[in-house]
Amino acid sequence: MSRQLHLGLFIQETGHHIAGWREPGAAADAARHFRRQIELAQLAEAACFDLLFIQDSYAMRGANDIDALQHSARAIHWDPLTALSALAMVTQRIGLIGTATTTYNEPYSLARSFASLDHISQGRAGWNLVTSNNEAEALNFSRSSHAVHGDRYARAAEFLQVVKGLWDTWEDDAFVEDKQAGQFFDPSKLHVLDHHGQHFAVKGPLTQARSPQGHPVVVQAGSSDTGKRLGARTADVIFTAQQRLPDAQAFYADMKALAAGAGRDPQQLLIMPGLLPVVAATCSEAEDKFQQLQARVLPAVGLATLATTLGEVDLSGYDLDGPLPDLPPANGPQSRRQLLIDMARRDNLSIRQLYQRVVGARGHLTVVGSAADVADAMQQWLEEGAADGFNIMPAQLPVGLRDFTQWVVPELQRRGLFRTGYEGQTLREHLGLQRPAHRHAR
Repeated sequence: MSRQLHLGLFIQETGHHIAGWREPGAAADAARHFRRQIELAQLAEAACFDLLFIQDSYAMRGANDIDALQHSARAIHWDPLTALSALAMVTQRIGLIGTATTTYNEPYSLARSFASLDHISQGRAGWNLVTSNNEAEALNFSRSSHAVHGDRYARAAEFLQVVKGLWDTWEDDAFVEDKQAGQFFDPSKLHVLDHHGQHFAVKGPLTQARSPQGHPVVVQAGSSDTGKRLGARTADVIFTAQQRLPDAQAFYADMKALAAGAGRDPQQLLIMPGLLPVVAATCSEAEDKFQQLQARVLPAVGLATLATTLGEVDLSGYDLDGPLPDLPPANGPQSRRQLLIDMARRDNLSIRQLYQRVVGARGHLTVVGSAADVADAMQQWLEEGAADGFNIMPAQLPVGLRDFTQWVVPELQRRGLFRTGYEGQTLREHLGLQRPAHRHAR
């Protein structure tokens, strides 16, 4: 059997296209009525997806331009850990990955929350580690400015070290629960962290047993040089934005080499680019569907989306049909910003043309076509060393996910590229990842 794809569902409440919420079949109320999230999770699980993923930000993106923001469904979203804990109760197999920033959290509370989610879900939890690329978050945490990029990653590296140390507080068999002798746990299998570092002093122990997966799955999405090095050393899965096959192949090879250089098995680091599929019975029908979405984008919303993706850049004074100007340095997103700048220069795009590409997948791969067309692209990226799987980003929800599960998943299964049923129970088992050994195990 050929190597199989891993599939994640990247949930954006109403869909990833900025105008997706305006489509007749879209659930515009998905950020206010949780039953919509349940529907998506159960639909993805019925299709045997490895995982679903919820992103997060601690500040409203684009809040400085309320005139544009009022036309977008991105103003509100669910808290990931709360939502995933609820979804754990209405699903059985699908992995549950939530975003949490190392910049505006503390290691102890985050370690406990994700360990708890792993217990609640019986081994299906994952943490998407981010360092916050939304500079406005600082203003919601009593800070006047956002930490600089290098400092955010230095804090993140130590943060993760502390979290993993706390996850190893208890050995797997620490709790003897001997009622006759009156002994609840074996004290020789309790390990107090007592960490003292540059950013954190955390004594421990963690008030949560070692989780079913040993450690919840760790995901990292930074594609800057600093982010790549951190991910290669510490992550299980890399989420990335790649648009062209050669660039994706270069990123894939680089990450696998960095993992090997860090003393890791490269096969234990999975690369999953984002993919926005627009699928229909024929290529022309899919193209019509995509153009209908594009036509619903108001220019003010398109410009605001581009400005936010570039790091809250003010483009209001420039001709929409002129070129993207040289941009000042930004302290927000680095790799995604550079991807868009490179795209604009390489393809000679105007500001309007650039935002038209951004309003859908925000720099991720977009494939418009029949089920065979979408499956062809996914198969090529898998077999030619560009991806181990994809984070599926439906343009509108739930319609876009239904289209993908009804059209593309069966096509992938016919080709032997995707499972027809779950074999394992935990997220690590779905992904083929080893369970981490306890660092104090004898």
